Amino acid sequence: MTHVARPTLSIVVPVFNEEAVLETLHRRIVAALQRSRETFELVLVDDGSRDGSWEKMRQLAAQDARVTLVRLSRNFGHQIAVTAGIDAALGEAVVLMDADLQDPPEVLLEMIARWREGYDVVYGRRTCRRGETWFKRATAAAFYRMLRRLTSIDIPADSGDFRLMSRRVVEALKQLRERNRFVRGLVAWVGYRQIAVEYERAPRLAGETKYPLRKMVRFAGDAIVSFSFAPLRAATALGLLVSAASFSYAVYAVLARIFDWNVVQGWASLMVAILFLGGVQLVCLGVIGEYVGRVYDEVKGRPLYLGELHRPGEAAQQATPADEGARDRALG
Repeated sequence: MTHVARPTLSIVVPVFNEEAVLETLHRRIVAALQRSRETFELVLVDDGSRDGSWEKMRQLAAQDARVTLVRLSRNFGHQIAVTAGIDAALGEAVVLMDADLQDPPEVLLEMIARWREGYDVVYGRRTCRRGETWFKRATAAAFYRMLRRLTSIDIPADSGDFRLMSRRVVEALKQLRERNRFVRGLVAWVGYRQIAVEYERAPRLAGETKYPLRKMVRFAGDAIVSFSFAPLRAATALGLLVSAASFSYAVYAVLARIFDWNVVQGWASLMVAILFLGGVQLVCLGVIGEYVGRVYDEVKGRPLYLGELHRPGEAAQQATPADEGARDRALG
């Protein structure tokens, strides 16, 4: 395999149906990093796009030798696409950002400065979320604050995946191969010196959000279940509470029978009790099922993704990181 010199920075950008923004994204990243005089590569990960994103990515790679392409075999989801980009990145530091330009590339200059000061993770903290509905802003704020209360790790509030990570953080992340991924939580779990850089999040340049309400709810569920046992403990507490209430009612029923209280037993109260207990049992089984399902997903041992790596000056390589050795062979 041809030796590829290691750049200072790798900018990892997952792409899913972002044809309209790719040229602007490339131009702004290049303009920002030219001011920093850092060598860099731009790693674009096609996450099964159905528009002309791949063709546009190939055009950019043909025009700029600093562009590296990863093409996944299908849509594996944003967090897996981010992981594929991290696996492919060669830089001494790796930056994660989205393609929609809501996270301004110009903020990279401040991130690089903080990294040069000795910080291993420099994450973006949003002070303003322009172009988003009040509902999304409110639910996002509530989610981050709830997550910090439920988990034992310090996941920064009001931050996304937009961040710079040193090579030792990247190598640590590459050892974490769980399937239901919450990358910003994994970065917090890894630790090392971390600092925030505040910025105003811009409106999406073009296209539509790739995280509608359904995906946001699922994403939040993955985050909570991956880093907290609180749902299981809540199910236990609910079971104990219902058991206590049922025992109290049983005592009342026995006393009513002994002292011949004039209590008319109706079918309504019986049905309410049965339905209530049945509902609690199903909720608890559902919570347990979430954890069991994730265990089942992990033990199958499938690779996180399948695809091809296209690096300038090299033939396309299969990107099938089933284990550490395969990852090294596939991603150089």
